[in-house]
Amino acid sequence: MKKRLLPLILALTMLTGCGVQSTEPLTQEPAAEEETIAYVPLDDRPDNWERVVYLAESLGYQLTMPEPDLFRTRLNDQPTNANGTQYGDRGAQLQWVLDQEAAGCDRYVLFLDQLLSGGLVNSRAMADHEDIALPDGTVLTEFEAVDLLLTTLAADENNEVWLLDSVMRLAPTVGYQHWDLAGYNALRDYGILGRPDLSGESLTLSRLEETYPLGKDGQPIAPADFGLRDGEVEEYLSARSRKLELTDRVQTVLSGPGFENFRMLIGIDDSSAEECIQKNEIAFLRSRLRTGDALLSGVDDLAFKAVAKLYLEETHWQGAGVTVRYYGDMQQEAACAYDFQPLQKIMDDHLAFFRLAETEERPDMAVLVLTQPADESKRTDYYGALLADLKQYRKDHIPVTLVDAGNGRYGTAFHETLTKEVDLGWLLSYSGFLDMAIVSGTALSHGAARLAFLETGKQTESTERAFARTLADSVLKDFAYKHVVRPELLAYVQEQGGNPDNFWNPKGDIEDYTVRLAAAMNTAVRPLIKNLERSNFIVSLAPYTEAGWGGIELSNYRFPWDRAFEIAMDIRLGDFTEPHKKKFGIYVQ
Repeated sequence: MKKRLLPLILALTMLTGCGVQSTEPLTQEPAAEEETIAYVPLDDRPDNWERVVYLAESLGYQLTMPEPDLFRTRLNDQPTNANGTQYGDRGAQLQWVLDQEAAGCDRYVLFLDQLLSGGLVNSRAMADHEDIALPDGTVLTEFEAVDLLLTTLAADENNEVWLLDSVMRLAPTVGYQHWDLAGYNALRDYGILGRPDLSGESLTLSRLEETYPLGKDGQPIAPADFGLRDGEVEEYLSARSRKLELTDRVQTVLSGPGFENFRMLIGIDDSSAEECIQKNEIAFLRSRLRTGDALLSGVDDLAFKAVAKLYLEETHWQGAGVTVRYYGDMQQEAACAYDFQPLQKIMDDHLAFFRLAETEERPDMAVLVLTQPADESKRTDYYGALLADLKQYRKDHIPVTLVDAGNGRYGTAFHETLTKEVDLGWLLSYSGFLDMAIVSGTALSHGAARLAFLETGKQTESTERAFARTLADSVLKDFAYKHVVRPELLAYVQEQGGNPDNFWNPKGDIEDYTVRLAAAMNTAVRPLIKNLERSNFIVSLAPYTEAGWGGIELSNYRFPWDRAFEIAMDIRLGDFTEPHKKKFGIYVQ
């Protein structure tokens, strides 16, 4: 590993005195000079916006994005965007990308679901190809828009372009357009049925679309058997066809000469281990991947994977040796009902994507994965074994990426034990929030990126603060919000006659919900912030060096989609300190 001095970080840590040094969070931080990535988000949820900004800045990049109103998603009855719709402005965003290219940008991470459909949710609902109007009045078909985007970016051989796309999930979004929970469940049941297997020469786009309404035996599936009307199934299948046809056009263009600097990364949205309607789609798309392209489980982690992989390729990182350990004995099963493969297979695919090879020797990084408990009576034993290994890796100075794929089966006990017994801020990466389908990609993208950056990157105050925010955001939201505050908030909203999945349907008191969110979070995060402020984090691997976290302040709690499922918040940090030391259970400086 490359030996580097850390004058900036160490200059910040020249503090002395007894007790834990918890510096006052700064009101203004110095600007950083960073390389720019033009980024079109999937939508305006935190995992596609703020957290991608943190990851990029931790690697020395700066994200430039369209105005938020251009990529927002609005659920039913919520105020529309400036373009008068519930979805992103496709023409304005396409023009924005073209403007970035004209201005000399040479790095791109672009979600095709946003550029071509106005966001992930709307990509599940658009049943017809609709023309795209640019701000100057030019009207393009969707296929013409694809061609214009790709050929324009290909004209500059110095461009590095990551195109992100998704395999449509089994059912559309509840509370968007006319779909409700009953319709979602009915379509999911319809989509989860197996279709005729296609392979070889029969695996074509037209033949695939012909199998959509057919069961495994080749006979038509009766929509009435699922309580669905004919029109609803036709709309659903048309949306699938439209989306697949656009992806096919992108892959066809990329297969020609001049697109060697393009990468396509496709994520599999909510799925099932059954032989569902996605099976042929996945096989079709996979058969057309080029060297450097990938198709992996998970969609909301695609930007993390793309930004991390962009950095790894630009720095010519050669990969690392890792030890992967599972606790809970359920790694051979899907982590939840929405995964299409066993957890270990999904982990293996992501390890290969990031060039993380398992080794029997001393690893560069340890990956610890808590699965659902195979035996409920052994839950304490499972996470106790993980905790023991984590502590040992801490003593041995081996960085750790921690994946909580327990799907809530351990309650709050696992998190409470971690908070009491380990330095959470020392982890290289952590993931457990949101859907289980994305925890592997989220954790490994951040873990691989940080490991590579410690070996090859140019550390600045800005990169280290961004790394700290990334880790704090993941820990605080998972430990405090998902497992403590959210259940209480769900109950409160329902008691008030509101809808936790959409505060506008019926219209609830969003200000009241936000005040309650802030009060509950301020209580729930106290032990976590105390832990982080007493934690150290790795700033060098050779020689192994740590620095101490400073103060942490959270503010501006908010509901990005005006629903209780996820939250956003601002994280302010103080100066880093000398490494915190612990003697007889008491931290001293």
